[in-house]
Amino acid sequence: MSQRLFWLFGITSLLLAQPPRPPIRPAPKAGVCPLPILPALPTLTETAFFAKADVPHGKVEQATYKNYAGADKRMHVYLPPDYAGNTRYPVLYLNHGGGGDDSHWTSENLKGGGSAQFILDSLIATGKAKPMLIVMPDTHVCANYEPSAPGKDDACTQEYLKDIIPYVDSHYRTKASRDYRALAGLSMGGFVVMHTGLPHLDTFSELFVYSSGHISPESLKQFDENFAPLLKDPKTNDLFRVPFYMAAGETDIALNNGQKDLALLNQYGVRNFWVLSTGGHEWANWRRYLFQTAQIMFPDCGAN
Repeated sequence: MSQRLFWLFGITSLLLAQPPRPPIRPAPKAGVCPLPILPALPTLTETAFFAKADVPHGKVEQATYKNYAGADKRMHVYLPPDYAGNTRYPVLYLNHGGGGDDSHWTSENLKGGGSAQFILDSLIATGKAKPMLIVMPDTHVCANYEPSAPGKDDACTQEYLKDIIPYVDSHYRTKASRDYRALAGLSMGGFVVMHTGLPHLDTFSELFVYSSGHISPESLKQFDENFAPLLKDPKTNDLFRVPFYMAAGETDIALNNGQKDLALLNQYGVRNFWVLSTGGHEWANWRRYLFQTAQIMFPDCGAN
């Protein structure tokens, strides 16, 4: 073999031995709405932000409906202070955690309740949050820690789509479109957000997860397999009017699980907010997360 042929053969072999280069991903682009600035969290021990302040107060009422399986179900509904006339409002669907029910987010119990109505009363009075309805259903029976198969809605998703949302839109003055529906939840309720909200971004445009994340390696793998096509689709980011939000305390039992879910969002380029706070898996944090996120919900930008 001539020296020239030997040289060409060596170069060819070297090139063939190189691993294939990964495709170049397009540069990130801005979201459909201006990126909001996250307000600072109150301190872990602060109480003023959820106290019953001297401001106009909304109303919390109970509503009952029959779900698609024929069971009688109850929800708590917060109506903002100016709920009157013909004005229509956006809706936050807010989910409780394991061991809780639809009453816990409006309970005034310091260690077992969210005082959500007082948080919103004060934020609305100071112009820091949009007037909104908050719908708090009882999902302890239907919440599923494991992601359902692609294209197959779990029990909570079916109840939301078939019963809860239609009931709310028909009994209250809502802005009945995806642009004005947000879905949030703590702990177990975070699974409702992920398993109901992500596959139905045609129904919700904002998702907020407080202290939650897939528990087992198997469920995380299933979550990845089920949602990878959605998460890696560059068009998905345009469906979020506010970046996907996750928060957990630095001593939170759900911290590591949430970070693993967050890693998938980052892997696929999903725009997100990640908040690490003091404290653990407790109402002192969940009230703070609601306080923070309520201020960025339902931005003033064109409908998508």
